[in-house]
Amino acid sequence: MVKQQVKFVWVALILALGLGFLVEAHHVQAAEPNYVISTDATYPPFDFQDKNGEYVGIDQDILKEVAKREGFTYTLKPMSFDSAAQMVANGQADGIIAGMAVTKERESVYDHSVPYYGTGVAWIVKDGSKIKSLSDLKGKTVALKTGTAASEYGKSLQDKYGFKVKYFSDTNTMYNDVANGNSAATFEDMPVIQYAIKNGLKLKVMNANHLGNAGSYAFFVKKGQNQELLAAFNRGFESIKKDGTYDKIVAKYLGAKQSTFVGDAKSNDTTWGILKSNKQAFLNGLYMTLVLTVLAIILASAWGILLGIMGVSQNRLVRGLSTGIIYIFRGLPLMVLAFFIYIGLPGVLGTKIPAFTAGLLTLILNEGAYTGAFVRGGFEAVNRGQMEAARSLGLPYGLSMRKVVMPQGLKIMVPSFINQFIITLKDTSILSAIGIMELTQTGTLIVARNSQGFRVWAIVAVIYLVVITLLTLLSNWVEKKTK
Repeated sequence: MVKQQVKFVWVALILALGLGFLVEAHHVQAAEPNYVISTDATYPPFDFQDKNGEYVGIDQDILKEVAKREGFTYTLKPMSFDSAAQMVANGQADGIIAGMAVTKERESVYDHSVPYYGTGVAWIVKDGSKIKSLSDLKGKTVALKTGTAASEYGKSLQDKYGFKVKYFSDTNTMYNDVANGNSAATFEDMPVIQYAIKNGLKLKVMNANHLGNAGSYAFFVKKGQNQELLAAFNRGFESIKKDGTYDKIVAKYLGAKQSTFVGDAKSNDTTWGILKSNKQAFLNGLYMTLVLTVLAIILASAWGILLGIMGVSQNRLVRGLSTGIIYIFRGLPLMVLAFFIYIGLPGVLGTKIPAFTAGLLTLILNEGAYTGAFVRGGFEAVNRGQMEAARSLGLPYGLSMRKVVMPQGLKIMVPSFINQFIITLKDTSILSAIGIMELTQTGTLIVARNSQGFRVWAIVAVIYLVVITLLTLLSNWVEKKTK
């Protein structure tokens, strides 16, 4: 019986991997790309998503023009800045363009292009704040964005001025934390914060004439690798700089109103307007969430049932293996597991893992471990007399389990399965951290371009509630049918 279950789960996992690669390929609608380029799509005016769902900004327009002139294609991988940088360091991506400043620390890990934009760090407070100098930050909290040069500069001043710090993975959340008064200040690159303030964010730059940590943005590749790509970027950038294309790109974004890219103001001033103008983006995000949920529920249930059966095996080694697997994958936080599979493993295995495949495997391993625990408990909850009666009739252990114990145990587990299905749906949101364009990541990108956090997240919350309600009703119907 256990051998049959093992074969079934292996087949299911192989199908999952195949589906992952197929879904990943489906999203690459152009010809097979030569390079994978990572980016942070929540960093306007350098990197963000416009009203049509296209990735735009100074960085993106430079990259598109360089690729066109140098004759290469690429697949863009948008995610949090820190994860985007790690993808390059671990070989999951060939390069990164994300408003990434040149620093000595980064030069030990990456090779970079000629600088394409000069910048400096500003420190910013809420408009109307009583804070007038860095000394006023003593004892207060400062918001920083993980992995950025601006955050490193802010951190370097912490001991001198005595403030506390907390970190965010995206720019818009960090800004709003200051605008809402939860943090007293933040540090950010000057052109980025200028763009945000120009387009309505209620913040104020405190050191416009004395910027800190002056530096430059560049295109980065892993040290010692992809030198051909780096050379192509340098040649292409020199070309667009020489003929004036670069200046036009910069002027296009720094001189434009945000509405140019996010739609007219009316469509962003109401919840219905945001929903209507971003309908396709929300539908795409919901579709990806449902695909992940359905596949994860099916495959995690199969994996969990196998673990549960192993957990009540007569063989001590098999029981110990089940207990160990359940302990490990229940103990690992879901986000840590996702990062380990998507960013950590490729550096060891020397092969790239598609984001969808990594996300699906994360859900299978984590949700399957929880399923395995309650499946084992469900079998153990069946009265021992049932097994003894079956054995007394001459039935072998395997047949007794399959014909007597398992049917009764599965009925006991139905409520637990229903609860796990709902948890699986909600857990898909964590996969936004590795760049999967599910519903939560969709909301993040929309907020990054229109700064309407309350309305966008209200829409996302309602969508989740509707889907969870429908799933609960379906599960309750199934539960009644199995009684």
